[in-house]
Amino acid sequence: MRLIEKVWFNGHQAKWLLVPVLLPFSMLFWLVSLLRKLAYHIGLKRSISCGVPVVVIGNIGVGGNGKTPLTLWLIEQLKKRDINVGVISRGYGGSAPYYPFLVSDDSSAQWVGDEPKMLYLRARVPVAVGPDRIAAIELLKQQGVQVVLSDDGLQHYRMKRDVEILVVDGKRQFGNGLLIPAGPLRETTFRLKSVDHIVVNGEGDLVESQQIKRMHLMASHVVNVGSGRQVSVADFIQQFPEIQACAGIGDPARFFTTLEKLNFSLLKTQGFVDHKDYTEQDFHWVMDDTPLLMTEKDAVKCAGFTKANWWYLPVNAQFNQQDENALIESLLSLR
Repeated sequence: MRLIEKVWFNGHQAKWLLVPVLLPFSMLFWLVSLLRKLAYHIGLKRSISCGVPVVVIGNIGVGGNGKTPLTLWLIEQLKKRDINVGVISRGYGGSAPYYPFLVSDDSSAQWVGDEPKMLYLRARVPVAVGPDRIAAIELLKQQGVQVVLSDDGLQHYRMKRDVEILVVDGKRQFGNGLLIPAGPLRETTFRLKSVDHIVVNGEGDLVESQQIKRMHLMASHVVNVGSGRQVSVADFIQQFPEIQACAGIGDPARFFTTLEKLNFSLLKTQGFVDHKDYTEQDFHWVMDDTPLLMTEKDAVKCAGFTKANWWYLPVNAQFNQQDENALIESLLSLR
């Protein structure tokens, strides 16, 4: 974990030096953000209606918090009801030859970003990436998409949206509560009052309110990165008493904790920065005689140099019946 993230989320002692230095920049960030939102509010800037219902799955902080599993769950619910759904994404970390760019089997994660590639491979729905989200939506409309899910984009006010779902990491929540760069937030927590749903990933003492939904990530099997072969978690653990693990996500420790809760015995672990652009040299520490387990998002970037005993753990979002019904009702109201 980077030092600044330790300051944001873990109260590292360096906060006494860094936070006072960075606070003026946070105040400037807040002022610029406020003026930008005000410009949309009074009509100096215009939000554009996209002609199809748009659901934003976003957050007010930096780093991973569970948006992708929630997006996959929403895709599944829409597909079950014969609704053509597509996804737009900024494509963070990617560099496509042009934008907007439609993800395909031939698209590398280096082109489109790890999360869009993972979403496409798992869900098999149209996924468009690009900095201009309006243009990406237009591309999806050409594919016959009836509902658009925006992976992130809560602060992209140029794009009109019908439903806003804000995702919160139940463990890290809002860190020290400060705006970038003194803290991890892109907007203040006041933004929670204006969204349609707040989805908390995991347990946490976030103040309960009517719009909060609790999401838990569940795993039942592991998948071989190279061959795609699936093995149940129980059978895998029985065959391999010890494993190695790595994760390049917002909070790698969360992944390692998940593995321990599933009764994996971790011999070695290695955390990387979120959206890490892997090379084969990044795995010099891996022992060849012990399986390596990684996240699904990491696997899409390692397929080109994977070894036979490299595996990933796909996770699925789950809700209690009441929360599930409320989210589905929001989706169906868009028709």
